Amino acid sequence: MSAPEPISSVIIVGGGTAGWMAAAALARLVRTGVKVTLVESDAIATIGVGEATIPPIRNFNGLLGLDENDFLSKTQGSIKLGIDFIGWTREGHRYTHPFGEFGLDIEGVKFHQFWRKLYAAGQASWIEDYNLCATAQKLGRFTPPVPDPNSVLSRLNYAYHFDASLYAAYLRAYAEAGGVVRIEGKVDAVNLRGEDGHVEAITLEGDRRIEGELFVDCTGFRALLIEGALGTGFESWRHWLQCDRAVAVPTASTSRAITPFTQATAHRAGWQWRIPLQHRVGNGHVYCSDDISDDEATATLIANVDGVPLRDPLLLHFEAGRRKLAWNRNVVALGLASGFVEPLESTSIHMIQTGVSKLLALFPDRGFSPVERDEYNRQSQLQMEQVRDFVILHYHANERREGELWRRVREMPVPEALARKIALFRNRGRFFRHDDELFAESSWVAVLLGQNIMPSGWDPLADAVDPALVRQRLDRIREVYRRAAEAMPRLEDWIARNCPAQTPDMPMRKTA
Repeated sequence: MSAPEPISSVIIVGGGTAGWMAAAALARLVRTGVKVTLVESDAIATIGVGEATIPPIRNFNGLLGLDENDFLSKTQGSIKLGIDFIGWTREGHRYTHPFGEFGLDIEGVKFHQFWRKLYAAGQASWIEDYNLCATAQKLGRFTPPVPDPNSVLSRLNYAYHFDASLYAAYLRAYAEAGGVVRIEGKVDAVNLRGEDGHVEAITLEGDRRIEGELFVDCTGFRALLIEGALGTGFESWRHWLQCDRAVAVPTASTSRAITPFTQATAHRAGWQWRIPLQHRVGNGHVYCSDDISDDEATATLIANVDGVPLRDPLLLHFEAGRRKLAWNRNVVALGLASGFVEPLESTSIHMIQTGVSKLLALFPDRGFSPVERDEYNRQSQLQMEQVRDFVILHYHANERREGELWRRVREMPVPEALARKIALFRNRGRFFRHDDELFAESSWVAVLLGQNIMPSGWDPLADAVDPALVRQRLDRIREVYRRAAEAMPRLEDWIARNCPAQTPDMPMRKTA
C-alpha cells in the first residue's frame, strides 16, 4: 500500500491580517517544494480584526524572525502592558488586567492567597500594586524585559498596539520575499469535486481558474469557502455575548504621551475601546443593537473620543460564535471566517496565530486523514470556548445599574465550565487551568478580583507561613516594583529612541 502523496499546492483565499499572517507562516513550506498562493481583491475592503494584541504575538513574530523595532516602526506600533477597565464592575469603578504575574509564590502557595489574607486584615494594598506591568502601566513607562530570572525586569510581559492594515502589508512583503505568490482577483465561484465534495478550485471573475489541494479560507465574515461552498454551519453565542455591532473611528493624537495600555470603558449598551498608536488613536464602540440605535451608538462614540476624527465612522455587524468545524474537508478557516468572540480581550489576532500554528503542526497530505482534521477541530473548539468564557466573565460579573444589557448579562446562566471556575474562586481563591488554556491564572485572578468576585477565604496552607514574613515579602515586592517602574523611560521616549514610525515602503529587516 503506497503512502498518500504530500500536499504540493496551498491556496489562501483572502488577504488582510488573517490571509497575510497565514501566508507569512506558510512561506516556510515553500522551501520544501509546496507552492503557496494568496488570492485577494483590492476591490474588497478588509476588516481590521484588531489593533491590540496579547503577548503570544511576540512568539509569532519571533518565529518569522522579524526585527521588533523595525516591525513597530513600519506598523506605527506601540507597547501594551495590559487593559484598563473603566466602569465595568460598576459605574465609577476602575481596574486593570495587566500582563505578567502577581508577586511571587511562597513555599508553593500562590501569591494571591497570601495577598487575600493580608488584604482582609488591612495589611496589603490592592493587588495591582504587586504586578510590575500594572505599576509601569499606571506610570506610562516601559523597558524590555530581561531573561535573567534574578532581575525584577524578568517579571515584565507585553504585547503590541499596531495599525492592522500596515501589519498585513508588512507581512505581505515578508511572504512574497519568501516565495508566496499573490494573485489579484475576486472570487466568482467555488468549484467542488464530485466524488468527495472537496474544493478543487476557485474561479475568479473573468473565468480564471485557480486549482489547489489545501484551501485556507480568510474571507472574513463572508466565509466564502467554509460556509458559502461547504455549508459547515455556525454555532451562535449571542445569548451570552449579546453585543452584535461596532462603530469604529480613528482620531488624531492630542498628546505626545502614548499610554501603554488598551482602554475599555463601559457605556449604557456596550463599551468603548481606545488603542493608542504612534500616529493616531483607534476608537470603537461595541454595542447591542437591541438596546441602542446605530446613530446613538455613533454619537456616544464621537462624544467620548479625545481627538479629531480622521475619517467617517465605520459600522460593523457581527455575531459571536464559531463555525461548527474550523477544518472541513480540505478547507481550513482562519480569522473571522472561523468565528468571532468580540474584541474585548484582543484575542482575534491570536486566534489566527494559533490556527496557523495548529495547521503547521497537523499539516496534512493529499489523503486528508480525519485524525489530523479532528484533532485540529477539537483544539480549535476548546480554545474558542475558553476565550468565550473569559470574555463572558467580564459581562456577567457586573454590578452596574445603568442599562438593560448589563442587567440581562448579570442575570443570565453562564456556561458550566465558567460557573465552576467562579464558584471555586469565590470560595477560597482557587483556580485550575485545563488543556493549555490561553489566559494564564494571573489573568483570571485580575479579572475575577477586578469584577469584585472576592474569595470568602484563602488556602489554609497560607496560614502555615509566618505572617510577619509574608507581610515583609509583600511590602518588599511592592516597593521593588515601584522603584523598577519609576526607573523605566516613559513609553513615548523609549519609542522615539528605538522604533519611531517610518514609511511602510522601507526595506524589511530580520533578526540575525
